[in-house]
Amino acid sequence: SDMSDREWVYVCPRLPPPSKDGRKERHDRRDIVDAILYVTHNGVVWRALPAEFPPWKTVYGFFDRWKKKGVTISVHDGLRDEVRQAEGRDVTPTAGVIDSQSVKGAQTVTGTSRGYDAGKKINGRKRFIVVDTLGLLLGVLVMPASRQDRDGARQVLLDHYFTTPTCRHVFADGGFAGKFVEWAGRILKTTVEIVRKKEGQ
Repeated sequence: SDMSDREWVYVCPRLPPPSKDGRKERHDRRDIVDAILYVTHNGVVWRALPAEFPPWKTVYGFFDRWKKKGVTISVHDGLRDEVRQAEGRDVTPTAGVIDSQSVKGAQTVTGTSRGYDAGKKINGRKRFIVVDTLGLLLGVLVMPASRQDRDGARQVLLDHYFTTPTCRHVFADGGFAGKFVEWAGRILKTTVEIVRKKEGQ
């Protein structure tokens, strides 16, 4: 999943400048980014990075530093803003969609970060997402599948409240109906509109 030249032109200037201690970086940054994308796309552990990429410890070092500096978030959010503008939308969304999904934990997922969702009979993780009305990611929270939906939903919507202050209307399915809707309106001044599936859908 190597980046195209056009993608690299977008990402490159958004990376932090090289260290000022005089040492030249040994590996091309484009190779570093391609390696990070390989790990995230294929869901492999860092140690399983193929030999054609820079050493996994080097790649992980860059990833860790850039993540702590907020680089991954700024690249993602900047790209999302450009897509919204290209679609004729305002950069800041006013409506979104919240949903959750339990997913089976891969071999690489540690036992401490997974759990059993008895309702869906899945041993793994549960992810909560908020997207805009184009389906572009606004917020995500991952937790053990054993955790209650209401816990994850409240946390991801609370995070969303601070990161996307313009978005105060969220669509959700029937699984979010009830106390969550009341809590969101009272505490976060956010309207959660329940959209129910049509008969036979």
